[in-house]
Amino acid sequence: MVSARRIFAGRLRLDAMPRLSSCLVDALGECEFEVEFGRDEIGTAFLDVNVDARLPLVCQRTLVRFELPVKIRQRLGLIRDEHEDAALPEGYEPVLVPQDGALRLVDAIEDELILAVPVVPMSSDGLAPDGVVWQDLEVEVPDDEKQVNPFAALAGLKKQD
Repeated sequence: MVSARRIFAGRLRLDAMPRLSSCLVDALGECEFEVEFGRDEIGTAFLDVNVDARLPLVCQRTLVRFELPVKIRQRLGLIRDEHEDAALPEGYEPVLVPQDGALRLVDAIEDELILAVPVVPMSSDGLAPDGVVWQDLEVEVPDDEKQVNPFAALAGLKKQD
């Protein structure tokens, strides 16, 4: 595929990727992809992965389902041995190709989508189901409720010396 500079494009259903599906609220939807094999000017074998998807997640602020738009543009350096990753040019992510040379494109696309899932998903609109807007508020603490610095006594002792 690398020598022939093959390009593959199409759509994948999200439910066809079981590892990704376990990170989502449901597996409804699909992603569009285009992957291109090739060699760069210094001879490094690569796989360009371009994926557009809308991942169904649960907002951890509002607990409402939302779709996170994801655009992935990643160049993967194809290596046969783990020691080869140090020789990859900057900007390449290493992918270890199996000994038989068979690289599953679905797995490569699924890996990139899994990496795009945020640790704590939050929708960008910040709206609760009833239309309430969530905001970060600064809370004033009255002087009589402020905690005393536990090191204040040490500061007094230091001044006595």
